[in-house]
Amino acid sequence: MSPEREYESKQIAVIDIGSNSVRLVLYRLEGRAVWTMFNEKVLAGLGRDLAATRRLSEPGVVMAMTALRRFAAVIEGVQPDQVLVAATAAVREAEDGPLFCERVAAETGLRIRVLSGEEEAKYSALGVLAGDPGARGVAADMGGASLELTRIGDGPRGKGVTLPLGPFALLDAKGFDADRLRGRIAKRLEPIEDDYATPTLYAVGGAWRSLAQMHMATVEHPIRIVHQYAMSAADARDMVRLVARQSRASLEKLPGLSKRRAETLPYAALVLEGLIERLGLTSVNFSAWGVREGLLYHGMEPAMRAVDPLLAGCSAWGGRQGVDPALPRALDGWLQSIASALPEVFGEERDALLTSSVCRLADLGARLHPDHRTNLVFDQVLWSPIPGQTHAERAFMAVAMNARYGGEARTPAPETVNRLLSEKGQKRARALGLAMRLACDLSGRSPQLLANATATVEKGALRVTAATGYADMLLGEQTKRRAKALAEAMDLALKI
Repeated sequence: MSPEREYESKQIAVIDIGSNSVRLVLYRLEGRAVWTMFNEKVLAGLGRDLAATRRLSEPGVVMAMTALRRFAAVIEGVQPDQVLVAATAAVREAEDGPLFCERVAAETGLRIRVLSGEEEAKYSALGVLAGDPGARGVAADMGGASLELTRIGDGPRGKGVTLPLGPFALLDAKGFDADRLRGRIAKRLEPIEDDYATPTLYAVGGAWRSLAQMHMATVEHPIRIVHQYAMSAADARDMVRLVARQSRASLEKLPGLSKRRAETLPYAALVLEGLIERLGLTSVNFSAWGVREGLLYHGMEPAMRAVDPLLAGCSAWGGRQGVDPALPRALDGWLQSIASALPEVFGEERDALLTSSVCRLADLGARLHPDHRTNLVFDQVLWSPIPGQTHAERAFMAVAMNARYGGEARTPAPETVNRLLSEKGQKRARALGLAMRLACDLSGRSPQLLANATATVEKGALRVTAATGYADMLLGEQTKRRAKALAEAMDLALKI
């Protein structure tokens, strides 16, 4: 299924009633491309008292009902094409969970689907894979009351498991005691440690996202985007132990960390430490996509699910600005000789996908002010909400698009680029961008005209040629300037 095909845009509202948070997200789907249009949450803490009382927290129910009445009003105003309402561990396990669902239906009209532990694990794993199709290892979704583990690799593998390892399931009257909790966590992980041993964990959940954000601040990571942020297990262990030693008052002073999150963060940190020790982890990757996105992904037709999210996102985003919907594919084909002559950076298959993706963005700056286009395009690509790309790949695409619009080799953010992307990666990205610039300017962004010119790399030279009768139209002074810049970037001679 082609990501360029015109899909009817539709809006889906998803309400996720978790053990700690109640959240409404409005998504716009353009085929496989998923955009978050509205996102609001309330940390109600429905599962706060679950371990002690087997019932939902009374203050939590009050907060959740207030939030759900508001969410219902938003949905009534927006009128999305579809509404999905799902509840997880707290509502599933509480004695008064069914009564809560009935009350919600009576007061808001929202019909709650209570996910089983197996379903929660499945949709969380699907969400991870929807945002990172190359994920291989174990998806771990930390909720307020439970932890779901699922093996992933070419799709979810097995049914997954639910464990009582959410922060609210670990609370007790004696208060926070790290050593005592470590023993309890180890005991609960012991029965599954062989089945879920893996080098790579994909961490899902608000508490773990907070850990990732804290680590980014500590190491001054240049891109503060949690999705596909990766840490070594050693770094994650150090971060966990730092958090576990902090008092709640100290945690509450951290910027961007709410008081309610500060309460649960040490518990979530110790669970991550237990997973590192018990599963033999070497790296922890963070996913901003989980159950909600898994529900969306599950609802797509199989052919659509098979489309890469990065390619789909770039197609939808770049296509809105484009002069001709056929241009990206024409560019992709035209660049093959040049791309194959460049140093491999992320692996042959991944390099090809990134080339196709930047071609989909070739006209991203078409409607931007020409005096600021280069910087604006660079920033948009670096910080885009499109999933399916590592932070190094974000830098690669931003460098390519900077060159496509005539930016200097230094780029608008040289320190960020140098930290995220190797010199070899920068060289490949810049050459691809200059090749796109050559192709677009040579042809006036017309696929038909582009088909009458070729650019090949032969015997240490970049050779640009035109079909019979097209030389005067296509190989003018501007083409020569663009081709010279590309040849110099590739350390090649130029023959036109």
